[in-house]
Amino acid sequence: MKNNYDAVFYDFDGTLVDTVPLIVTCFIRTYERLFGSCQRSEEDFKSYIGKPLENAFEMHSQEERDKLVETYLEINEKLLKEDKAPLFPYIKEDLLYLKSLGVIQGIVTSKRRDSVDITMKLQGLEGIFDVVISKDDCTKHKPDAQPLLTACDRCGVVPSRVIYVGDAIPDMLCAGNAGSPFAMADWTRMDRERMLSNPSTIVLKRLKELSCIIFEGEL
Repeated sequence: MKNNYDAVFYDFDGTLVDTVPLIVTCFIRTYERLFGSCQRSEEDFKSYIGKPLENAFEMHSQEERDKLVETYLEINEKLLKEDKAPLFPYIKEDLLYLKSLGVIQGIVTSKRRDSVDITMKLQGLEGIFDVVISKDDCTKHKPDAQPLLTACDRCGVVPSRVIYVGDAIPDMLCAGNAGSPFAMADWTRMDRERMLSNPSTIVLKRLKELSCIIFEGEL
């Protein structure tokens, strides 16, 4: 059976875990706590998903930005520990199926590692992935290629033979900058039309479909 690709890496928020509503809620509550109200729209907040948290507050002074980040993380951690970030349907089942086939799998996210660990433990994802690259592991972040290239380096694989699965524009751009094929999670809550306008975008109805792409003759 021919091996077309050597590994598959995943974005975390909005790809494996249904966190987009939670993230928007955290942004709104952060502004309400610090400023009494929130004047920014949900679409505005969603445009920053996939990027480091600090980017979402770049229009504020450094002092306000630091306080916004601190407050957001406090609210977010509380909700994560209350198990408010469920996996999308079939995610764990499909990840375990791909692992049983010997597929190298990893996470490449702009999320902080401690936040990733909370959800991975609650959802029973520990032990599935060969590598986890978070915001803490890189000096540059999506859409820059560095996070994906770092994961490739740690797993000893070539970027062109790695599929990157994501749900947002920064994921698609990161894959393109690294020279990796991009697969869009069809359950994305983000701007799917722009991702679909890229003729090389692979669309996944389920992660299990990756077996057909990685291995010729599988399924």
